[in-house]
Amino acid sequence: MKRVSIAGLLFLLAVLIGFGVGPGMLERSMNKVLDHKPYPVSEAAQALHDSLVVGDLHSDSTLWARDLTKRAERGHVDLPRLREANVALQAFTFVTRSPKGQNYETNEADAPDNITSLAKLQRWPIATWSSLTERALLQAEKLAAIEADDPGSLRILRSQGDLEAVMTAREEGAETIGALLGIEGSHALDGSLNNIDRLEAAGVRMFGLHHFFDNALGGSLHGTGGGGLSSFGREVVAVIDARGLIIDVAHSSEQSVRDVLAMSDSPLIVSHSGFQGHCPTPRNISDDLMQKIAQGGGLIGVGYWDAAICDVSPTGIVAAIRYGIDLVGLDHVALGSDYDGSTTVPFDTSELAALTEEMLKQGFSEEEIRLVMGGNMLRFLQENLPPEDA
Repeated sequence: MKRVSIAGLLFLLAVLIGFGVGPGMLERSMNKVLDHKPYPVSEAAQALHDSLVVGDLHSDSTLWARDLTKRAERGHVDLPRLREANVALQAFTFVTRSPKGQNYETNEADAPDNITSLAKLQRWPIATWSSLTERALLQAEKLAAIEADDPGSLRILRSQGDLEAVMTAREEGAETIGALLGIEGSHALDGSLNNIDRLEAAGVRMFGLHHFFDNALGGSLHGTGGGGLSSFGREVVAVIDARGLIIDVAHSSEQSVRDVLAMSDSPLIVSHSGFQGHCPTPRNISDDLMQKIAQGGGLIGVGYWDAAICDVSPTGIVAAIRYGIDLVGLDHVALGSDYDGSTTVPFDTSELAALTEEMLKQGFSEEEIRLVMGGNMLRFLQENLPPEDA
């Protein structure tokens, strides 16, 4: 009996240690920053950076077991580090499913799911173990709780009025961050149009259609068939479009993107990506399709990781931005880091001034810097957020 009791206690201790330490260890292994000396930032670059509206179209920070109100020693994004970098607008995108063996070439839709294990490890509510909608709602609730506790710190961008309030507060000296909520893949709807209502009510305004696998809406860029939108996918797009919500096609197959463009006149977002002609990987869609997205008024967020830009450095990010400007036009390029998205990046969000410095070094004009670093995102949201709260 004594041996059994000791064994039981050791098992319980191992479980407790796993729940307490495991989430942090896991994130450290997934969200990395390359070792680097501090990036030099000139006084001129810092002064310019401090005058910018800085915005980022994609981060998965709510997925992880961290208090985003406190500066962490792991991961890429939290509110203190956003404030250090003068970030005004940050998209928080909710990952709800990730296939085992995830890759950029092909993933089976019925592959075992990594996020279920993560939900259990991080002690998410039991409802999230089987419902992708509940996983998205839980992540939205994290941000809503921060907003409720300290509205001057973070404000969820539910409408154009919220955006105006954030920008007015910042002009008056506040450090309020505007949070755009999105889902990374509409499998988060659990196959029901009614869940659009629930997510919209929780503040979600940007709906990614796909992630790393084909879903009920149709083909992913990383799925098995490269197909376009399903009949359900067309229904979802029609509802989102009719409500004035934003469609994100960052992981959609090329045929799915073409199908969306054919049925919607609304500008699309590619929240985090690179350009195939600049970085020829399976992660990036064709330059021709990127041009069509831009011609429809769309906005493309340039990522910071290898499969998007092929050179993980400030120099590499800015080179990808320059390629994008030359390809689709200045008004259609923004930042789309994919921070905290199981990526390895050259710097965390607190070091964003390194991009301003590098843009100056590469001969960008002040106008180009202002628009890419956040001005384009601000204008897009001013024009495409719902005029009033849902």
